[in-house]
Amino acid sequence: MPVVVRAREPMIFRRWDTTTAMTKGVYDIPIPVDAPEVEPQVLLVPLTGFDRAGYRLGYGGGFFDRTVVEMRPRPTLIGVGFEVSRVESIYPLPHDVPMDQVVTERDVYVTALRGAEPGSPTPTRS
Repeated sequence: MPVVVRAREPMIFRRWDTTTAMTKGVYDIPIPVDAPEVEPQVLLVPLTGFDRAGYRLGYGGGFFDRTVVEMRPRPTLIGVGFEVSRVESIYPLPHDVPMDQVVTERDVYVTALRGAEPGSPTPTRS
């Protein structure tokens, strides 16, 4: 699970399962208590919007962008949101990080930046 340690800094990730004790963290978001820190290979990233290149609009804190640029190796990034939030472009800034895939209630998209057909997200299935 992602854990915000301090505002404007990269997050850390802690192991979680259904038996993990939780406490309130920054912004009162539940976080694991005393769970070991882990380095995920895949991240599910919430989004409020996304474009054809896989860039996303988040929730305004910049936590995922700030965290992912520091991670080596970079994990696979899967944006999770709604089809209605798909836009032509979010006009990404230099610090924005594109998703490898975007999952909506309609489909799974592979972004053009990861070798899919350019022009718009490419459904991997209908």
